[in-house]
Amino acid sequence: MRLRYRYRLYPDAAQREALARAFGCARVVFNDGLRARQTAYEAGLPYVSDGELSKRVITEAKQTPERAWLGEVSAVVLQQALADLNAAYRAFFASITGRRKGPKVAAPRFRSRKDRRQAVRFTKNARFSVTAGGRLRLPKIGEVPVRWSRTLPSDPSSVTVIKDAAGRYFASFVLETADEPLPRAAAEVGIDLGLTHFAVTSDGRKIENPRFLRQAERRLRKAQRALDRKAKGSANRKKAVVKVARAHTRVADARRDFAHKLSAALIRDNQAIYVENLSVKGLARTKLAKSVHDAGWSAFTAMLEYKAARYGRTFARIDRWFPSSKLCSACGTVQDEMPLNVRSWTCPCGAAHDRDVNAAINILAAGRADRRNACGDPVRPPLAVARVGEAGSHRGAA
Repeated sequence: MRLRYRYRLYPDAAQREALARAFGCARVVFNDGLRARQTAYEAGLPYVSDGELSKRVITEAKQTPERAWLGEVSAVVLQQALADLNAAYRAFFASITGRRKGPKVAAPRFRSRKDRRQAVRFTKNARFSVTAGGRLRLPKIGEVPVRWSRTLPSDPSSVTVIKDAAGRYFASFVLETADEPLPRAAAEVGIDLGLTHFAVTSDGRKIENPRFLRQAERRLRKAQRALDRKAKGSANRKKAVVKVARAHTRVADARRDFAHKLSAALIRDNQAIYVENLSVKGLARTKLAKSVHDAGWSAFTAMLEYKAARYGRTFARIDRWFPSSKLCSACGTVQDEMPLNVRSWTCPCGAAHDRDVNAAINILAAGRADRRNACGDPVRPPLAVARVGEAGSHRGAA
C-alpha cells in the first residue's frame, strides 16, 4: 500500500529563502506551461505535447535573460511542476469525455504568488536523502532539520516540501508499506454518524461531537476582526493574516488528530466496520452546512477505509437510501416517516428504540447481509462459468 508520512521541518533563514525560490520557480513554470497551451488553443494550433512543452518552458527558457534564474533550483522541481500541469489536463479531458467518474473537473488555473500555500516535489532523480544525523538533504537547499515523530518503514520514492498558510514547513514522504494484519477480533460494529453525537455504535456507545470549529469561533472572530482593521498592503496586515491562518490550523489539526485516534481504536477493536454512505456534498447545501463541515465525516470514513485495508479488517459502506432510522431492528417494520426531532420511538411490536442506536444496529445488520449469509457464504457470489451439465435447457423440464 502506498502511504504518505508527514513530518515537520525547521529550515533556517537561508534555507527558507532557497525554498521560496524553488516555490516561485515551480509556480512560474506551471503558469508558463498553462499559458503556452491556452495560447495554442486560442490560435487554433494543435495541443502542445508534454515533451515540447518541457522544451519550451524549461530548457529553452533557461537560455533567455527573462528566465535565466530557473537554473538556480533543481531541475526536478521544474519537471514535477509540469507533471502536475499534465496530470491536471488529463483529468480535465477525462472528465469532459465521461471517462472519469465523479464530479466534473475544471480546466487548470494559474497559480497565484499571493497564495500562502506552496509546495515542491523531489523524486529519486533529485537524489534527496536522509543524513545519518536525521536531517533531510535537498538539492540546492541544504540539510534541513526534521522533527521525526516515527521512523520511515521503507525508502521513500519522493518527498514533497510543503509550506502551509500558517508559515509552517512539512516534508511529505511517499513510500510503499506492507500490510500489517492485526490479530483477528471477534467484534463487528455498525456506525451511525451524526451531529448531536459524532458517532453512535451498534453496541450502544455514543461518541460526543467535539465541534472544534464551534468552540474556536470566538477566537477566530476576534482574529478576523483584527485583520479587517489593518490597512491593505501593510506589514501589520501580513501579521494578522498569519494569525488568522494559525487559528484555523489549530482547528484543522485538532479535528484530524481526533479522527485518527478514533478510527485507529475502532479498527483495532473490531474485525468489520460498516458505515452509512452519507451525501456530505448534499448536506453541505442545507442550513446545517457549518456543522456538517465541522464534523469531518468524509475524512473520518476515508481513514477507516485505508486503515481497514492495511490492517486486515473489513470495511463497507451501506447504501445512503437504506432506511436505517425508520427500520425497527427487532421486527423489521419500516415506519412511514421519522422527523429529525424524534430521537426515540416505540415500534408497534413493543420495542422501544433510541433513534441513533437503532440506526447503528440496522447498519451492522445490512453490512453483514451484504457480506455473508447464514451459512457463511457470500450473499452475492461472484459470477462463475456454468458447468456443462448446468448450461442449456433439460428435456422434460416443465
